Amino acid sequence: MSSLTESNLSRWAQVISDTSLATLVGRVETDSHGKIILSPPPSAHHGSYQFQIGVLVNELIRGGRVITECPISTADGVKAADVAWASNQRIAELGEQVCFPHAPEICVEILSPANTDKEIKEKTALWFDAGALEVWLCDVFGNLVFLNAGREQPSSASQICPRFPAQVRLSC
Repeated sequence: MSSLTESNLSRWAQVISDTSLATLVGRVETDSHGKIILSPPPSAHHGSYQFQIGVLVNELIRGGRVITECPISTADGVKAADVAWASNQRIAELGEQVCFPHAPEICVEILSPANTDKEIKEKTALWFDAGALEVWLCDVFGNLVFLNAGREQPSSASQICPRFPAQVRLSC
């Protein structure tokens, strides 16, 4: 395990054990210096897409686990994937650690109107660098883009979960 990963895991253990942070509303992540980054809470649609994607992934892929708000050690601190799917092997690597030392195979980002293209490209690059095989981007209408490690262009479907729909619909 790299010293950066060890540092991220140590800092994340401090963050999640800090009871004063438990009262904050929003997503907590860290930067490359271990400083806390707080993002505002997402919209209800964001949470609905997060849940629906997690349910579908759970139904369509076996041999692993769906995780929401999945903490991942990256080159820029600990970042959280909205939804992730980790194989049993990656779950075993996690063990008793407080965040994933290597990204789960699938990391999903549900886009918010405030997200910039630059921000999403940076986060996608961090997840691929941390070992993700696919990054899925879900827009505000439920349309998905499937990105694969080592490929410049998006795919029309997931390689890991080819039956996953290109659009997620929310029930009324």
